[in-house]
Order: sequence, then C-alpha cells, then structure tokens
Amino acid sequence: MLLLDLLLMLLIAYGFGFLYYGLYRNLSARVHGRFGPSLAQSFSDSIKLFVKEESTTFGWMFYLGPVIMASGAVLNVLFIPFLNQGESLQGLSSYGNLIVVLYLMVLGPLGNALGVGSSGNPFGVMGVTRGLTRLLALELPFYLAAIGVMIDAGSADFGIIMQAQSTQSNMFAHPLLFAAAFISFLGFMGKSPFDVVGAPQEVYSGPATEFSGKFLALLMSQSAMFSFAKLLLMVNLFWGGADHLGELVAKTFVLFVAATFIGSVYARFSTVQSVEFLIRIPTLLGIVGLALL
Repeated sequence: MLLLDLLLMLLIAYGFGFLYYGLYRNLSARVHGRFGPSLAQSFSDSIKLFVKEESTTFGWMFYLGPVIMASGAVLNVLFIPFLNQGESLQGLSSYGNLIVVLYLMVLGPLGNALGVGSSGNPFGVMGVTRGLTRLLALELPFYLAAIGVMIDAGSADFGIIMQAQSTQSNMFAHPLLFAAAFISFLGFMGKSPFDVVGAPQEVYSGPATEFSGKFLALLMSQSAMFSFAKLLLMVNLFWGGADHLGELVAKTFVLFVAATFIGSVYARFSTVQSVEFLIRIPTLLGIVGLALL
C-alpha cells in the first residue's frame, strides 16, 4: 500500500510539474505578446531526450550531479503530504517533518554544483556561482517564515501545521511571514526578478549548458517535480493544505499563476541586486513577522 502511495505521488508530481511548466511557457508568452508551445511540448521533449545519447562526457561526477538533484526532488515530493487528512497521498511524511524537507531542499544546489563544476564550462560555472551566491539570501527569509509557522503551530509536523490553520490560514493570520516566504518562493521557482542563474541572454543555459541526452531529461524531470514540491510546501504552510486532490490542484494552480505573472512583468535583478533585495525586504518582513507572534 505504501509503495503504491509513493508511486502515485511521484506520478502526480511528474505530470502536474510538466503541465505547469507548459502553462508557464504559454502564459509568459501571452504576457509578452507571443504564442507559446503546446502544453505537452516539455513533456514530450523529456521523453525524447531519455532515449538519446549524451554528446559530451566529463567524468562520473558530471553525471552524478543530476542524480543527486533528482534524488533531492523525489525525496521532497515523498516527505511532503499531499492532503491534510486520510491515509492516501501521505508518503513518508510520518517519518519526517518540515525540518527534514528544508534540509533536503539543499540537495539540488549541491548536486548542481558538483556536476557542473566538473565540466569546466564558463557559462555553467557562472550559473552555479550565481546560484550559490543567491542561495543564502533566498533561504534566510524563507527559513524565518518557516520558523514562525512552526512556533505558531507548536510543532514541525506537517499534519499539525495544517490542522492549526483549520479556522484561518497562515497567509491571513501571519501576512508578513507569508510575504517573506512568497518572495523567496519566486526565487526558488526561478522566476524574475531572481532568475539570474540561467539567464539565457547572459549565461546561455547556465548550469545545464553541457548536459544532453538522458541526463538533460533527468534535469528537466527533477525540475518539474521539484517545482511541484515547492508549490505543495507553500500550500501546506500558508494555505492550510488541501482536503482532496481537486482542492490541491486548485490551490497550487492559483499560486503558480501568481508567481508566473509576477515573473513575467518584472525585469531581472543582477546577482548583487538579488542578494541586497532579499536581505533587505523579505528578511526584514520575516523578522518583524516573528516579533509579532
């Protein structure tokens, strides 16, 4: 039963992750007066790449990086409960809590740095350097908001955190903590103005520059699943979770569309501007939000 539950969670995250990525390409294109590709294009691209050979090789560490990143995405999906009641779609949440998930979120950047660093490509190294520089600034306000949520609920357990929002969601009960987390969330999702890591006009494809074939497909798949996990995390922490799958899809969709439109209208910050903004604005909001608990 548990294995079927885990498999179902992975399939849902994989399917909706690619669906939302297709919607992102279409919505951002329409905002800019263009037409995007079909919703299934990214999914079909990943399937096609899984059967293609790699065009370059830089040793075993180059290939281990995407595996580490994919492991982090999969574990995040499995440790975050999809629903706030019942026994289905709970995954491994009974074996871990919010602290475990925050720790697992670091696996992605770690695998990225290990894999890309071994290639020596200047565009890839530049993208990783930008990402690691921005990472601490992104994590600080989000961690402050997460700490506030745990203090308010009196626990790091997802079930208790969601139950504590039965009468009022944390988005309304603690708007400053939500604002701090949401600004960081934009950066975690790779949206403007914090998308300096893979800025195509500056660093080509950034960390993914040298990857091809099945390992590029693995990167695309983990990115789609990890994006869904981040949406799921925000819904559980600040929107009270979901009672059924339909509510979960609706809430993640609304959050995704909001992030997409914000990312489509704001110009990209430089790395220094990103760090300065994240330290000044959302971090301050998180500190004030903690003080008001």
